[in-house]
Amino acid sequence: MARVLAAPPVDSTLEPVFGDGGLPVVGHTLEYIRDPLKLLGSRWEKYGEVSWLTMAGQKWITVLGPNACQQVLQNADKAFVNSDGWSLLIGPFFHGGLMLLDSEEHLRHRRIMQQAFTRDRLTKSVDALNPVTATGLDAWQGGRDVQVYPALKALTLEVATSIFMGGAEDSTDADIALLNASFVACVQAATSIVRYRVPGTRWKRGLDGRAVLDGFFRRYLPARRATETDDLFSVLCHIEGDNGERFSDDEVIDHMIFLLMAAHDTSTITLSTMMQYLGQHPEWQDKCRAESEALGTDAPSLAQLDELPSVDLVMKECLRLVSPTPVVARRAIKDTEVQGKFVPAGTYASVAPHFTHHMAQYWPNPEEFDPGRFADDRREDKVHRYAWEPFGGGVHKCIGMFFAGAEIKTIMHHLLLRFDWSVDPDYVAPLNFTSLPFPEDGQPVQLRRR
Repeated sequence: MARVLAAPPVDSTLEPVFGDGGLPVVGHTLEYIRDPLKLLGSRWEKYGEVSWLTMAGQKWITVLGPNACQQVLQNADKAFVNSDGWSLLIGPFFHGGLMLLDSEEHLRHRRIMQQAFTRDRLTKSVDALNPVTATGLDAWQGGRDVQVYPALKALTLEVATSIFMGGAEDSTDADIALLNASFVACVQAATSIVRYRVPGTRWKRGLDGRAVLDGFFRRYLPARRATETDDLFSVLCHIEGDNGERFSDDEVIDHMIFLLMAAHDTSTITLSTMMQYLGQHPEWQDKCRAESEALGTDAPSLAQLDELPSVDLVMKECLRLVSPTPVVARRAIKDTEVQGKFVPAGTYASVAPHFTHHMAQYWPNPEEFDPGRFADDRREDKVHRYAWEPFGGGVHKCIGMFFAGAEIKTIMHHLLLRFDWSVDPDYVAPLNFTSLPFPEDGQPVQLRRR
């Protein structure tokens, strides 16, 4: 039954936000995990752009459609903050990460960190990406029903560890496996219903995972402080702001944990999705491979990646179909409005670009794989400034989006030169949205080495 979140001020022309809490205790959490598009679609049909529901033990407004998303993400009246929204979900596991900072603190950290993502550093990162990717793919075996998602996750973690840390010199395979499991535990804790350190819960596993990650990076911190190298860990230890300010040890650790998670988790699902759709659409796989072969190199430079337009189109379409970060969190710190609806101070907001990416009002045949929609002669993504926003928007737009694009295209280039693959045309990935999306079946493909 629809109820009002809060009555607007008596002298206001604003309308109230309507919604419903869902089931006792869990609210709509399980519905979201099972099928977020179905849940959000039902909210859109019933309530429109802004409604409220209960998730993670709190009332949230769901912000749907590009107009509402743009208003909250651009945050012109500075009513919404990042830190409180994300902190409720992942604060104990990724505190201090750039996404969990606000205002002057966020601006200070971002200004310093931007020096780690310059064009020159990105060029060096791509040069370092190639040999790591090649070595990682040497171990891949062809066959039927090869589960590429876990293989890609291992590869992107290896890539991130190498590029961001310059390698983890004395780490064993068991150390890296524990690192990966710890990242997974931290991310999946976001939707934990029990949010206390209770044995057997996702929350407890997330807290344990954070302790493992903290210990791992602190082990290598002194060496990175002592010697300046090109890897991100060392860069964060040595870069300075305009006034000579530098990150403390704790700040470096916090940023490394968050960046390494973001770099390999989001890239993994995008690469996995690309392999699925290229396997189901061999004409696009052939087109992408022809461009990669035309480069005449198995170690493309950053500039050469721009000569892979079809790979770029496929990547953008897959970021639309499966948004690596389906929703972003905010919290109102003062009374405000969203699309004419009254939002009281303290309200959590779930902004859903993933829903926008599937709206037929903006994307013809939205469930169809059609990379050409991003081509210069169509540019369906330009129908609205916030029609396509897989990297967020406003001052918190992902600082690593250009690195992510270069990493994905580099790895896909190597895959195309080394392998052919196919996927059953009727296959639908069973995506799990317990945290960031991933295919529960490991994303099987029929893989053949060329």
